[in-house]
Amino acid sequence: MTTERDHGAWTTEEAWIETRKPLDQTSGLPAECYTDADFFALESERVFARSWVCIGTVDELEGRPGPSDDGPDRRAILARTVAGRSVIVTTDADDRSRGFHNACRHRGTALVDCDGSIGSTIRCPYHRWAYALDGRLIATPRFDDVPLADFDRADYPLHTVRIEAWGPLLFACLDDDVPPLADWLGDLPARLDGYQLGRWAVRDRATFTIDANWKLISENFQEYYHLPFVHPELAKVSPVADHYRFQGPGMYCGQCTTPVSGEDRDEWTAMPPADDLSPSDAASGRFIALFPNLLLSVLPNHAFAMILQPVAADRTIETGVWLIPPNACPTDDEFAATRDFWIEVNSEDIAIVERGQRGLGHAHYTPGRLSPRFEEPLHRFHNLVADRMTGIARIPGGDGGDHLDRHGSGVNPLPWEP
Repeated sequence: MTTERDHGAWTTEEAWIETRKPLDQTSGLPAECYTDADFFALESERVFARSWVCIGTVDELEGRPGPSDDGPDRRAILARTVAGRSVIVTTDADDRSRGFHNACRHRGTALVDCDGSIGSTIRCPYHRWAYALDGRLIATPRFDDVPLADFDRADYPLHTVRIEAWGPLLFACLDDDVPPLADWLGDLPARLDGYQLGRWAVRDRATFTIDANWKLISENFQEYYHLPFVHPELAKVSPVADHYRFQGPGMYCGQCTTPVSGEDRDEWTAMPPADDLSPSDAASGRFIALFPNLLLSVLPNHAFAMILQPVAADRTIETGVWLIPPNACPTDDEFAATRDFWIEVNSEDIAIVERGQRGLGHAHYTPGRLSPRFEEPLHRFHNLVADRMTGIARIPGGDGGDHLDRHGSGVNPLPWEP
């Protein structure tokens, strides 16, 4: 066991010797990576504070809920947590997304408690300091009753947070040195371009509290080794034999099912597909784990995104979002069939990862070997974690083409073509 490992040792390559081994020699991560509070705190700083973190969907910023004391228009403001820090996101007068740390520049009071709406200013509830939507400090009530030497409001704007969107998804990054989101995504936008996800609409949301580490949830999503044992019904529409790698250069792990079957369970095919899909996209399900916290399943007729928010070493808040293509107008019953199927599958996943979390707490657990056939994405994922923990800012390469047999998966009969 390595439970006595020094907290700071995880920032050195020596801590990741097993992870850095080739796929056919490597093992899983030590238990403390999932259970130790000190590791979780360090990981928050080294991984989540230095990554593009998915925080929600673009449509959440599109609300204009009625009149305001500040003027005729109101706009949505979001309060989200990234690496343990509270972040607020809104749009400015030009509808550009703006992100700020949720702390007044006067004495640090949280400006916003939860998602809501604002007018033309962001006001601190304590002393009513006010900020323009671009973060400039524009009002300090009664602060000049006694003149203060060398005080200039221009020196006290809100501290900014980088905000970018990819299609319908919204991302935040706390670190100005991290490359733009486009670099983080790599070839993923090109791989999913045929779906035109930016035009898809949010149909429903659901929130789940999971008593497991965020990495267990992501790893479970990435591998299909467990599919026939944990998800016998899902295996009918996403058979093990029809899984193939779907990974290019970028901060993600991916696989796909080709073809997606609807013979035994037709919930996935109940709704009409998107228009103008390629033969490969029209017959496939794409399953992407975008590092660190987005799990995205894209089918010809809908997508299901799961956004992970780690809150403790053994607890994660998961937000599920269903997206529908613009041409699809499913009935409530058609959509409910798809939604309920995902909830059933997700419930099975929650049960097994929570069981895994309990098992990792056993005193005599040591990491087992990974299966090259099924768990190559986990090896890639573990190395992404190791890179961020040790301060390495590289973006992994791809698999060399979807027409190849990767680790015994066979050759995809309908490979994705750029």
